Amino acid sequence: MIFKTHVLFCLLFISTTLNSIVVLCKTSPSESESSYILTCGDSSPGTDSDGRKWEPDSKYINPSGNSLTAAAKNQDPSLPSTTPYMTARVFTSQSSYKFSVPANSRLWIRLHFYPSTYSSLNPNHSYFSVSANTFTLLKNFSASITALGLTTGLYHQAIFSDATRTATLVGFTSQSIDVAGSALRTMYRLKVDSNFTYVVRFHFCEYQERKVNLRVFDIFVNNQTAQEGADVIGWSGAQGVPVYKDYAIRVNDKSGGGDQELWIALHPTVSTKPEYYDAILNGMEIFKLRRKSTVSGKASASSQLSSLPQGLCRHFSLIETKQATKNFSESQVIGVGGFGKVFRGVIDQGTEVAIKRSNPSSQQGVNEFVTEIEMLSKLRHKHLVSLIGFCEEDGEMALVYDYMANGTLREHLHKGNENPALTWKQRLEICIGAARGLHYLHTGARHTIIHRDVKTTNILLDSKWVAKVSDFGLSKTGPLLDQTHVSTVVKGSFGYLDPEYYRRQQLTEKSDVYSFGVVLFEVSCARPALDPCLPKEQVSLAEWAVHCLKEGLLEDTIDPHLKGQIDTQSFYKFVDTAEKCLADNGLSRPSMGDVLWNLEYALQLQEKSAKVDLIAEESKIVDMPVTGEESREIEEVVDQNNNAKFSHEPVHPAVVRVKPH
Repeated sequence: MIFKTHVLFCLLFISTTLNSIVVLCKTSPSESESSYILTCGDSSPGTDSDGRKWEPDSKYINPSGNSLTAAAKNQDPSLPSTTPYMTARVFTSQSSYKFSVPANSRLWIRLHFYPSTYSSLNPNHSYFSVSANTFTLLKNFSASITALGLTTGLYHQAIFSDATRTATLVGFTSQSIDVAGSALRTMYRLKVDSNFTYVVRFHFCEYQERKVNLRVFDIFVNNQTAQEGADVIGWSGAQGVPVYKDYAIRVNDKSGGGDQELWIALHPTVSTKPEYYDAILNGMEIFKLRRKSTVSGKASASSQLSSLPQGLCRHFSLIETKQATKNFSESQVIGVGGFGKVFRGVIDQGTEVAIKRSNPSSQQGVNEFVTEIEMLSKLRHKHLVSLIGFCEEDGEMALVYDYMANGTLREHLHKGNENPALTWKQRLEICIGAARGLHYLHTGARHTIIHRDVKTTNILLDSKWVAKVSDFGLSKTGPLLDQTHVSTVVKGSFGYLDPEYYRRQQLTEKSDVYSFGVVLFEVSCARPALDPCLPKEQVSLAEWAVHCLKEGLLEDTIDPHLKGQIDTQSFYKFVDTAEKCLADNGLSRPSMGDVLWNLEYALQLQEKSAKVDLIAEESKIVDMPVTGEESREIEEVVDQNNNAKFSHEPVHPAVVRVKPH
């Protein structure tokens, strides 16, 4: 075999780990295969449980990159073998591998990840992108977060590069589309994004029949004929020989709803009078195509924004945004998200702002950018972050918001942050503010708006600790009056994602309610929604908190900083509300209006309890008997508490119950 081509396998890392790489190169059935099976960070070859030989990756890596080798601190029982998972290469800057492969070959690249702790590095902080030559394989990827959704502790990602050169274009006779000039992304659902071309790969292997015209069928994609008279034996030539066929189709946005259904159907062919009237399909893959020149999606930003009404928000020039952020200086960075970095800036000779700049390599890019502008430019509410304007110029995309002096709610909850712990009353007021913002989205706006990414990093706090819901890049307009849900591709954040929405791909405002329930437990427990460093049964906050409630271990969930300052009845009302938000069935969850009502009631219980404590404390200090009026007030509170039964339904704010002291 003559090697004429090099594949540059480029990795863009921020302190992340890679356990192994498998590269398989296949040219044609008559040619031999070549493969690279590398164990990353290991100094000597190894053998896995299947008997495969793994060689060290050191001879293929570019020496100019910054990396180090490390060993995993823990071995998960689900690991099939120590090779290649117990060693890893840790990258702290851009690096690359270089492989020699045959020209005009198809490549299968498999990356293995084991998100354990390496050299005291936290796997939760690992985000990276991967590209092969001009193709982007992974964007802003977190192996740690992805593995949490699986039943094992390891994860591998397999990708085609230059998966095929041509595919039959559905709906046009004798036409094909150039796939080699496109970037591909494997899809596993038939709910797809509109305004893209998709390649549907059908896998066939006939195990029952040996002759042609015994099983013949037609293939349809989106109600268009892709193939007439498909005969697997006719294609493969023999029983048990696998074969695949590719068909490309353009999916346009016909309804204006964004996401579309991709229909696949196989029907027996009657005209050839086959022996059997049925069809066979062994497997199917769906690839999304993007032209290399527009892989980031930025080419369409201007055209989409041009349809926005004038005057809704300010259009900043690139020069203005650079001046505001000191040319996007790293010293001005106040946060990092999936969309890109957030910079602190100053405009108009003194007005502080937050400027969110799109990451040039982010696939989220234009869709989130346009959605955020369309949503926030039409919304004004005390508990929604205010969009001042945007910048779209020379490939740069940036959003300009009011500056939130106290950052995100998450920054004030978890260990390791320098911020002082929030009091219970502060936490209640913040949750009430966020609930009011979400309640407005669900019921107060012109159309129901589903946020779809409710989490503590998207709840911002201004200088007066007023909570404001932010980041509307994934938001969707809710169902119409005659509909119960919106069918859409699942998007959101692991740990907060509504399991019913994940299973059924049917989005309702109750998906926001579920996510907010996780936020409520995060507020009371002061721990992340997902923590892979904890035992398996405690990794998911939602599952662990509900388990503790059922087992009567409620006190185990309380943030230690809060002990001694929470009124018992206030806390019970709070966690009861959070638990109802996490109901598996969306219909069983309360509305955001009910959630808001119960949180306000929990705050009243806390304030009433604090008032009773204050009266009693003042009486002690002056060593004077309690007045008759004060005594009656305390007795009234105690009597209400002793006679009231705990309600699981929204309670009228006028009814007050507290724990006697």
